[in-house]
This record gives sequence, C-alpha cells and structure tokens, in this order.
Amino acid sequence: MSTPGPPSSTTWRRERLLRIGSSNNIQISAPSEASDVFGNAGPDANVRENINSNEATSLVPFASYGTVPSPRRRLFNRPSLNASCRGLPQPPVNNARRTTSTPSSPLLPHSTFRDIATSRLGAQRPIAAYDAPLHSKDDTDNATDPDTKINGIRVWYSSFSSIDWLHDSIKDSARFSRLRKRSSVRSRIHLAFDRSVGWLIVTVVGFLTAVVAFLVVRSEQWLFDLKDGYCQESWWKAKRFCCAQLEEETTPPLTRILEQDCSAWRTWPQILSRDHSGQSELLGYVPYTVVALSLATLSCLLTIYLTDSTTFTTRKESAALGIGFPEATKDSPAAPPSERRVMYYAAGSGIPEIKTILSGFVIHGYLGGRTLFTKSIGLALSVASGLSLGKEGPFVHIASCVGNIVSRFASKYENNEGKRREILSAACAAGVAVAFGAPIGGTLFSLEEVSYFFPPKVMWRSFFCAMIAAITLKMLDPFGTGKLVLFQVTYDKDWHAYELLPFLLLSVFGGIYGAYFSKLNYRWSKNVRNKTWLKTHPVLEVLLTTLITTLLCFLNPYTHMGGTELVYNLFSECRTGSGNNHSGLCVLDPSKFEHLWPVVRSILVAMLVKGALTIVTFGIKVPAGIFIPTLGVGACAGRILGIGMQWLQLQHPNSRMFRACGGDMDCIVPGLYAMVGAAATLSGVTRTTVSLAVIMFELTDTLTYAVPVMLSVLVAKTVADALEPKGIYDLVIDLSQLPYLDAKHEYLWGSLQINDVTARDVEVIKLDQKNTVKSLRDQLLTLTSSGNDDGGFPILRRDSNDDDMRLVGYIGSNELEHALSIVADAADDEVFFNPTYSHNIMASSSISSFEGAHCPTPDPFDFSAYMDQAPLTLQSNSPLAMLHQFFVKLGARYVVVVGTDGLYEGVIDKKAWLVFLSDLEEKA
Repeated sequence: MSTPGPPSSTTWRRERLLRIGSSNNIQISAPSEASDVFGNAGPDANVRENINSNEATSLVPFASYGTVPSPRRRLFNRPSLNASCRGLPQPPVNNARRTTSTPSSPLLPHSTFRDIATSRLGAQRPIAAYDAPLHSKDDTDNATDPDTKINGIRVWYSSFSSIDWLHDSIKDSARFSRLRKRSSVRSRIHLAFDRSVGWLIVTVVGFLTAVVAFLVVRSEQWLFDLKDGYCQESWWKAKRFCCAQLEEETTPPLTRILEQDCSAWRTWPQILSRDHSGQSELLGYVPYTVVALSLATLSCLLTIYLTDSTTFTTRKESAALGIGFPEATKDSPAAPPSERRVMYYAAGSGIPEIKTILSGFVIHGYLGGRTLFTKSIGLALSVASGLSLGKEGPFVHIASCVGNIVSRFASKYENNEGKRREILSAACAAGVAVAFGAPIGGTLFSLEEVSYFFPPKVMWRSFFCAMIAAITLKMLDPFGTGKLVLFQVTYDKDWHAYELLPFLLLSVFGGIYGAYFSKLNYRWSKNVRNKTWLKTHPVLEVLLTTLITTLLCFLNPYTHMGGTELVYNLFSECRTGSGNNHSGLCVLDPSKFEHLWPVVRSILVAMLVKGALTIVTFGIKVPAGIFIPTLGVGACAGRILGIGMQWLQLQHPNSRMFRACGGDMDCIVPGLYAMVGAAATLSGVTRTTVSLAVIMFELTDTLTYAVPVMLSVLVAKTVADALEPKGIYDLVIDLSQLPYLDAKHEYLWGSLQINDVTARDVEVIKLDQKNTVKSLRDQLLTLTSSGNDDGGFPILRRDSNDDDMRLVGYIGSNELEHALSIVADAADDEVFFNPTYSHNIMASSSISSFEGAHCPTPDPFDFSAYMDQAPLTLQSNSPLAMLHQFFVKLGARYVVVVGTDGLYEGVIDKKAWLVFLSDLEEKA
C-alpha cells in the first residue's frame, strides 16, 4: 500500500486548469514534496517555459504556511487510509519513475489518458483536510454510511469562504458511529481515547496560553521601564524586580517600588547629566521618546512585513482566482485578477476576526504560527511604547492561535472545521482568563461575545481550559505579587443605598462615552485613516501617534505610568496607616478643597488625554487592545466622582444622606467608584454584560459589590445601544468588511420575499447537455470571475412532464476545481454526474478489499462523489425569517430555492445573504 503524498499545490492545480483546451505544449508534472513543503521551485517550475510572461508571474510557487502540507504521523489518531479506495480519483503521481508528460498533440487520446489516470490513482491526496473513508475497517457487512454517501465529499475551504456546518456535523457523526460499531478491545481503547482527546487538547492549550502570556507580560514590563532607565545590577530586570528588596508586606509592591528610591535602578537623567543629579526633565524626555518611537516602529514593521494577508497563500486557495488563459474567447473568458482587502493579521485586538472565524468563515493564516509569533512580540513592543492601548484583548487572539495549532495534531479536529471551532471557543476563554485572572468570566465572555456555536460540552471544556490557564499563570507569577493580574484589588467597606445615585450617573457616563467613542473611532478610521495619506503610510502614522503620545503623557504622572498600573492605583483603597498614597491619589486631608483639586485636576487631564488618544490609536497597524484604555477612562471618571462624594461627606457629616455611615469618615471608598466607572465604560464600548460583571467580581474577590457592578453594566449598555446600536467590535467588522453573520441581530423583513434575494442567473450544470472538461472549466471560471468563489453549481435535470428543471444535486467550486485538475489532459471528454453509479462504486469499495489484492478503481470522469445529492432546499413562498434561521441556526452554506411544484428556481449562498442583510440595514 502506497503512502499518500503531500497535497497538490495551488500552482499545480492552476497549471492543470491552464492546460485544458490549450494548444500550447506545456510540460506538466505534479509538484514534488520538497516544493510543496518549503515553497521552493521544484519540477513544476519548468512548466512556465511556453507560457507568456504575465502568466508566469502569477504562477510563482506559493508558500504553504498555516497548513499542514506534508503527511506526518498523527499524535492522536491513526492516519487516514488511501483515498483512492474511497471512490475518489487522485492527481497523477510525481516521482522519478512516473512522469506525466505531454506529447506533441495538445490532448491525449481518451483511452490513453484514462489508462494513465486510473493507473496512478492513490499516490497523492488532494488536500490535508480530505474527508475520512466511507467504510469502517471492522464493518462485516461492508456497508457504507448513507448520510456521508449522499452528502458528498468536500476537499478544502478557501480563505474568506464559509464552512459547511451541516456537512462537518454529518461527517463527525459518521466517524464516531464507525468507532462505536467496533467491538474489539483495541477499538474500545481507541474510542475512549477519541472521547478524551478534546480534553487533552484544551489542557495543552490552557498551559501554553499561560506560558505565552507570562513571556509577553515579563517582556512588556522590562521594555516599558527601559524608557525611564535600567537596572544597574541586572539590566534584564524590570524596575519592580530590580528593587524587590523595598517591598513590604503592608504595602502593595508596585506603588511602593515606584515611590521609593532604589540605588540599583539608574534613570536616564542620572546617567546623562554631568552631576548625576537626574533633575533635568529634558534629559528624561529625550530617551523616553527615542525608546518609545523605537519600540512602536519595530512593532509596526513586524506587523506589516510578517503578517500581510497577501503573503498567506496556502494550498487551500482557489486556483481559478486571478487566472489568465492564453486563449480567452467568448466561450473561454479570462477572469480578472481577484482583489481582496489587504489585512495585517497581527494588527488590532483580533477579536472581530475571531468572531468572524467562529461564525463559520475561514481566514487562512490568521491563526497560524507566524501570526502567533508576530502578535506576541509585537504586543510586548507596542504596549511597552506607552501607546494608549492594552494587551488583554490580543490575548484572545494569541490563545486562539495556540488552540488552532495544537488542534492540528489530531485529525478529528484538523479535518473538520466545525469541530475545530470548539477548541477555538475554549481557547478564547483561556485568553480572557490570563488577561484578567478570571476563568469564569473568560468562559462567559467566550459564550457571550465571540462564540457562535456553544453547546454544553464546549462550555465544560472552555471552563476547564480557562482553569488550566489560570492555574499555570498563578504558578508562573508574572508580576511577583502572587496575583494573576496587576490591578486585582480588595475592599473592606460595604456600599450604601444612597450611593446608587452616583453609580447610576457613572453608568450613564459609561454608556455615552462608549457610544461616542465607537462613533468617533469608526469615523476616524473610515474618513481619515482610510481616505488620506495615512492609508499608504502606516509606519508614519504609528510614529506620529507615538510622538504625540509621548508629548502629552510624559509630564502627567497618571498618563506616564502604564495602563494596568493606572487602573490598579485608581481601583485601590486608601487605608489609614498603610504609608502608601498610591501615586498621590490618597490625600492626607481630603476635607480641604485645595488639597483635592491638584489630584482631581491631574486625573481629569489623564482621562481626557487617554480618551482622545485611544480614539486615534485604536486601529493603527500594531497589536492593540481596547480593554485597558477604556477601563482607565472609566476609572478616572469614577475616582473623580468618588473623591467628590468623599469631600461632600466630610463637609456635611451629619446630613441625612450620609446618616447610614454612622459617623464613619472613611465609609466612602473612591476606588469602588473607579471600579464601577470602569465597568460602565467597558460595557458601553464592547456591549458585554454578564461576562464583564463576573470579571469584575473575580477581580475584587467578592460578591459584595454585585449590585453596583450589575447596575453599571446594564445601564451603560442600554444607554450606548440607544445612541449607537453597534459596539466597537461590530463596527470594526463593518469597517473591515468581514463576512460575519450576527445571530443576535433582529431584522424587519416588511414585504420582502425570498424571490427578492434569490439568484436566478447563476451557473448551473444541466444533465441533458454534454458536459465536457473544458465546458465545466469555463463555467468554473465564469463563477470565480464574478466574485462568487464561495459558491457552487446546482446540478439539474429536465423534468419528464414539462420543460422546467428539477434539482439533482449541488457541487462546490472547490470540489469541481479539484476534479477538473485531475482530468485536465482530456479537455473534450464528457464528465458524468451519476448518483447511482457513484453509490455502486462506494458500496463495492471496502477496507477489506483495500487491504486485499484488488481495489476498485473509480472513473476519474465521474464527479458524483463530490456532489451533494441532498442539498438544503426551501420553497419560494417561505418567509424570509425561516431562510434567516437556515443560515443562523443550521449553519447552511447555501440554500437552493424551489417552487411549490418542486422545480428549481435559484440559489442563495451565505455571502449573498450577508450582502442582502447589509442593504436591508442601510435602507432601514
């Protein structure tokens, strides 16, 4: 039995499609394994000898980054058997003894090609994500699963195409059914291991996510402190670890270190000044700015040059996109180059793109190793530069990258896009867990904000993954405090009923801020960043933004410190006798206005500066989150209001409003107001509610303040929704034109009907006509040139009673492309779609015959194996709400519309439905 070779590359398939009907003498050979794996020019590089220069430019070998190109030993599952005994034709083999060459005639004779093709089947699988065999090794009756047989074979998903949830669910159900049918001891062990492999994967994902988060946090701390100086004794240590001997049990180590002199820590003014006094502000600002600009620029360069979406071309891309045929005629049109929006995968927080991926769309490379490497390093650099951004949101993207990479070691998840998204949902929970030290909040955040399909099994695994991540990070102790996050605080005071009014005011402020921040950031990105010189000069935008940030943030102590340090100090409670004034926030005599005003003024300036800078910073081409800057703005507002309430109580201690304090002059905790304000603003910006409230509970280690936090997030979301229906993540999705179908949004259909969205002029395959390899290639090219590369072809036959057409099945464009690339040498030969014939081949093929002396050879011109013989259909008189549920609840990739008499009328694919919904919203 031969071992399957590497998947056929996009270049090879493109050359095969170019060959169909061409009069040129083109030498074609399948790509070598070395060429496929490393992206080097193998034997297929010689095929360009007789192709014009424009075509040759488009046929450069593609790197296979982000996929698993070469066959390898599975860690969790046995390798799938050779596909040639599944009823599936395979590409010709490429080795020294067998080469597919083209004679002087443009086409091989029919019988000659059929002999060559059938003699070389099974040596190379078309793609890594090929469907599993239809037969079970232990099936004594050699019966095939009827569901998988009727549903057809899927070969791959191209970038920005929607996955077929129904097909993936049927495929996994059939796979699990085959495992349960086996009765041997080995099979039972295999079944038990199959059930536990998901738990093993989420355990590894949680552990690795915490390790990456630890490295990012430690690197960011050292780089951030490098702007102010360095540790003389150990230059690789951050200030908090360089001056660890100054910590006291009664004083939080962070603020204590920052407020004390440390002989081991050398500031840049001390190093650069002649008298080493270090009193010059200019000598401190120049190194501060230079280091900040260097860090931000390096982060931007890494993001742009390592994660440009145009460099992520995998074997699973469509070969028909952007193809140019040398003999383009009216019968064989040439497709224009496909233009897609350029994305930088490591830029931003990544949560909008993760939501799009989890909703059922594919973005190849976005969760790969190169993106993980760039995102991790770039995040530490960008946060350390002092820009108004955070690292908590990108942790979700980093965790998803880890989950995607680890899941590929198990074929159960590698070959099933629907199952893989279960691991990604669990990884998102781990990302939030390491960001906020909140495993329960992380699980709820994955459920509420990012996940699209979240059954109870996924919730349990998400919770377990988040727990593993939190435990690992606790053991690693990134801050040296024993806490998971820097701004984890506790309060020893309870809240009072009269405080509900100021809490309500903070909630309204958070909603207003969230709505207008989202509006302003969206308009800045759309009208300024994307329509001016900033669009073509992203590095200059980062430099300019960093320079402005250093100018505005250097002198103010609350803008100078890091975002997490600012939130920690604003959240903290001023305890009498602790000796820690939290960077001046704890005033010795808060009853005097002249003592309070300088602090309030500094906090107010910090709030305005942070809010304005975040509007223009979020969206630049560096890894950047939105959580910490938003928490900082809300905490500043809450701290100001808390100081005001504290001053009011001290001025009128015997008033009726403060009677509940019972004479306690410290009953008002300004830090509590800061926490409520932070929760309100974050809810207004992101529109999260339950998960955010639980995260705040876990940050404070108590449920004492459940009511204030719940009130703040609910009121803030209500106010924000009234002013701006979409949160920041949904606006980023709209701005990036990501194909995201929001299952939570409700639409008003009015008088619209299914006929208003049905595509009736799509390419179809008619069985009463002769379908040759060349004619199907031309139809495929017409489909992809129209931009509908995510679609397919309804297969129709003429009704026996009238001239109308009835639906027989449906074949996707990727499946048709792969099948045509196999039979490209016989352009004029007829292709068949015969479900009965396909069933006979699959029924007669079995694993026992595969391992025996004879294996039935499929006909490469019978494309029935790729056909979905039972596509999802809907009558044309059905309501649009039902069609919407087909896409949302069933995860349909396409829906075929038939009349009341069952005759074919048209088709609606998921992308066309998204365009329709977008137009509907604009009209509304």
